Amino acid sequence: MTKNRKLETELITCITEHKEHVYRLAYSYVKNQEDALDIVQEAIQKAFAAADSLKSHVAIKSWFYRIVVNTSLDFLRKHKKLTVMDDVTMEAITPGSEDAYTNIDLEKALEELPSMYRSVITLRYFEDLKIDEIADVLKENSSTIKTRLYQALKLLRIKMNDDTLVEVN
Repeated sequence: MTKNRKLETELITCITEHKEHVYRLAYSYVKNQEDALDIVQEAIQKAFAAADSLKSHVAIKSWFYRIVVNTSLDFLRKHKKLTVMDDVTMEAITPGSEDAYTNIDLEKALEELPSMYRSVITLRYFEDLKIDEIADVLKENSSTIKTRLYQALKLLRIKMNDDTLVEVN
């Protein structure tokens, strides 16, 4: 098997094994099913186009996650003014309907975090990546990721406490 063919096979395997995680990752940025699917599709195209630049086959998962994160951030930059919600989200926030998402305060607090913190929280707690894997995805060193994670959790704690105090009063 040639080197390129082996790499393509490994990339296909990685994409197939992590398709739900990658979709959730994209969705966590754009909050829209169709846009998340578009981002995943574009990330797959970018991955195959740049497959030759991959230095280590061991890092294929974090390399592909990095492509998804960057594609999601690019999408958000291009569509900064436009916020589209899918039917599920609309039903969840419509007055008179029951909450479909039980942690709506957490979701709102996450959305208000700067993207560098939101990325770390999403990758760590929603995608179950280790600190070193997050560092690979975001091209940062592990200590930077640990610091951002600590700061993000602190900001979330403050935000969640502020929201709770407002509701009580």
